[in-house]
Amino acid sequence: MFSDVLTTLASEGRSCFSFEELKKRVDSSPEALKSALRRSLKRGEIAMPHRGFYVILPPEYRSMGCRPAEQFIPDLMAHLGEVYYAGLLSAAEYHGAAHHRPQVFQVMVAKPRRSIKCGRVKVDFIVRKNVGAVPTQPRNTPAGILKLSTPEATAFDLVGYFKHCGWLDNVATVLSELVEKIVPEKLVEIAELSPIAWAQRLGYLLEIVDRPDIWQPLARFVEGKKPVRTPLLSSATIKGAKLNSRWLVFVNAEVEAEI
Repeated sequence: MFSDVLTTLASEGRSCFSFEELKKRVDSSPEALKSALRRSLKRGEIAMPHRGFYVILPPEYRSMGCRPAEQFIPDLMAHLGEVYYAGLLSAAEYHGAAHHRPQVFQVMVAKPRRSIKCGRVKVDFIVRKNVGAVPTQPRNTPAGILKLSTPEATAFDLVGYFKHCGWLDNVATVLSELVEKIVPEKLVEIAELSPIAWAQRLGYLLEIVDRPDIWQPLARFVEGKKPVRTPLLSSATIKGAKLNSRWLVFVNAEVEAEI
């Protein structure tokens, strides 16, 4: 019976399964399996964050309508055959730098993908073309191992994708906490993987949070690249904006970190 399959999967430490896997485990027609899945979905025993991919819901998660995203994203991305990492504010939270708990789980991928809404859980996918080159580290979850960006890679992504992170004030606030985990020399390694303007803007924001021990190696890197001047906020005019001579950043937006 279908319920027995769910019990077996759970006993194997599994939290997710695909329709293709189910067909291999159960000697039944695809139509009968789909009917059993619909009944199980209606009873709240499983959730379907992506077509053909299902999450087993223990009683403690049924009111939420899904498991937390970090418990199914690794299996889902493996199912889809895509490289990923948890990034931005979601990664910052794992690194102890979540000023406010993120309302959306943020996943970096190589190509556009629709957001997921599963019960009360929402996942946004943000494109970074060289996602496979970005350094990550593993984090254990109750359902397996999640890949997340390192503190240094997270810092760069926060600046590069600030519109997904509550804008520059919130980015500066998160950076003020994230600096406790950042290794200065590793920032330079990430800078090689990112647009030089990101390094300039990140350096300026790190200067705002008053951590010269963190930004000095990055300043030497930027100086060596001899970059062009860049606005802090690319969508705003630079008319009348002061130029920060160290980072060659036009300060065309006022940034305040809640430290």
